[in-house]
Amino acid sequence: MAMIAGKIGAQSKSSAAPSFRVGDERLIRLTSSAGDKVTSLLTKQGRPSGVLRVAVVGGGCSGLQYKMDLQDQPQSRDILVESSGVKVVVDPKSALYVTGSELDYVDALTEGGFKVKNPNAATSCSCGESFSA
Repeated sequence: MAMIAGKIGAQSKSSAAPSFRVGDERLIRLTSSAGDKVTSLLTKQGRPSGVLRVAVVGGGCSGLQYKMDLQDQPQSRDILVESSGVKVVVDPKSALYVTGSELDYVDALTEGGFKVKNPNAATSCSCGESFSA
């Protein structure tokens, strides 16, 4: 009995800590405005040590679109980048599309919000929400 419990405990212990890689701002960089906004949002959600997930998913008028989400921690296989005081995580597939990108935040009534400047985007739609590579 004790041996079975030891194996179960060892398995759950190893799966509790996700394995992720650490990258740098060559993958993605946040402006100070974006960093301040993400920090504010994480604090409001009660997870000041959380991360911003940036992903690229199919959809939008140009074929690919950005998806951003606040999470507690990196997931397995993620790449973690610290920029402007924020921990940003990107999955390996999305990293192919966002490498070299800059995330900015514009506080304006019209055309405000998060903006991604992506050197890999061949075309982007007029709304700025999607792109093709």
